[in-house]
Amino acid sequence: MRSDSVKVGDAQAPHRSLFNALGFTEEERNRPLIGIVTSYNEIVPGHMNLDKIAEAVKLGVAMAGGTPVLFPAIAVCDGIAMGHIGMKYSLVTRDLIADSTECMAMAHGFDGLVCIPNCDKNVPGLLMAAARVNIPTVFVSGGPMLAGRVKGCKRSLSSMFEAVGTYAAGNMTKEELTEFEEKVCPTCGSCSGMYTANSMNCLTEAIGMGLKGNGTIPAVYSERIRLAKHAGMKVMELVEKNIRPRDIMTAKAFKNALTVDMALGCSTNTMLHIPAIAKEAGVELNMEMVNELSGKTPNLCHLAPAGPTYMEDLNEAGGVYAVMNELSKKGLIEEDCLTVNGTTIGENIKNCINKDPEVIRPIDNPYQATGGIAVLKGNLAPDTGVVKQSAVAPEMLVHEGPARVFDCEEDAIAAIKGGKIVSGDVVVIRYEGPKGGPGMREMLNPTSAIAGMGLGSTVALITDGRFSGASRGASIGHVSPEAAVGGPIALVKEGDIISIDIPARKLDVRVSDEEMAKRKAEWTPREPKVNTGYLARYRELVTSGNRGAVLEIPRKD
Repeated sequence: MRSDSVKVGDAQAPHRSLFNALGFTEEERNRPLIGIVTSYNEIVPGHMNLDKIAEAVKLGVAMAGGTPVLFPAIAVCDGIAMGHIGMKYSLVTRDLIADSTECMAMAHGFDGLVCIPNCDKNVPGLLMAAARVNIPTVFVSGGPMLAGRVKGCKRSLSSMFEAVGTYAAGNMTKEELTEFEEKVCPTCGSCSGMYTANSMNCLTEAIGMGLKGNGTIPAVYSERIRLAKHAGMKVMELVEKNIRPRDIMTAKAFKNALTVDMALGCSTNTMLHIPAIAKEAGVELNMEMVNELSGKTPNLCHLAPAGPTYMEDLNEAGGVYAVMNELSKKGLIEEDCLTVNGTTIGENIKNCINKDPEVIRPIDNPYQATGGIAVLKGNLAPDTGVVKQSAVAPEMLVHEGPARVFDCEEDAIAAIKGGKIVSGDVVVIRYEGPKGGPGMREMLNPTSAIAGMGLGSTVALITDGRFSGASRGASIGHVSPEAAVGGPIALVKEGDIISIDIPARKLDVRVSDEEMAKRKAEWTPREPKVNTGYLARYRELVTSGNRGAVLEIPRKD
């Protein structure tokens, strides 16, 4: 066993003495050591129940003959961090989580891992660590929140942010705003729409690292506890068979993940996380592959914020496996991929029928013929820009309008709420990219303000930052190269005409090449917004959004 390095032999007598200090018996020490990494804390609603999930996992591991050993990972609540300096600290935690989990797993010789994440950066961070460490690993999340209900209608966190915009526009009373505040987030769990956390948890099933239901079983269901026990038992089978993450997370598995992403209409943040995970697994992905798969994968689900259904509805309709079964009818799933079940994707999804064609559209009657995400290019985004096209109003799929340029999120929000943005405008928020932020903040506040003020079908927003999965509308993020490194988005001026053509995958500014070259020659880099602490170190190491905002040591030449 891998853990023999910390417990077997005369030279390991000091190690064993420390296990004695932990209260371990010889019997426990002689079993496989399974690290249980949990991001439980008391500030993230999606993580407040993870102590119960962890206890269930530990019981499952012990029942199957292993010794569970708990250790923590950090987590940021994107909702609480939204709209202030806290959002600079969200994406950056993905790499802290990956690094710290690698440190713990390697330092203590674990034979296997069970990862218990739930919210936005914990799932990709732990998947990155799993691929990097490459010891038998199973994922089990904390599960999604149930939808809230306001005046008889299901609501979620995106409804809450949009309600703020509606109130600012004078179209909602203070009492109505308070009712939303009290009812939209009624339980623990990751927020109830197809936002980033639920997107990534669903993709653990598609990529083969999570058991059936991991992405959709609500946090408050006892079925979630049973799932956690099974995850603990299952990791012991993987240890016995020596099935490792890189055996599961292959190029074909990432293709499945991207395909399911398109069918579900996942968050655009997956376009940061999937390439970052693939890089750790030794698999090369590019954005051209995204458009290729999107072009032939129908969008089958319109969960909030794109539509009126929620994670609990997807769960009742058959979950991720039912979606994959629909996709398999057109040969869109690589069915021979191995999973943590020890069986293949094809075997797993074989009998998983679609129980509600209003929640999961049949493959022959999709919401749209192409996938939920599109990657755009043009003279404004020579590398890429990303949009959740399934959440764009049809009339905004093609749009031209004058640029309204802001060098930070706060200035844009003030203009939107101050009534300075009008129908037809294209709001440009720059210097919010991975380096420029630093930290690539989510722009849920401005997109929600635009929607809440009734401008969602007439105003577009473009940024080198990113969007929450709760954002909807013509919201184009990850524009690369970013402004901080002199990308074209840094050269846009107030009033320039911006052309968006999502079906044609184009994003351009109607300015001549000669004028853009002149502006580039006159452009000078901005002083960094942060010069101390982790964000300063992150700024120096982070790559662009089109590469997944991964960290790399700068080359000296």
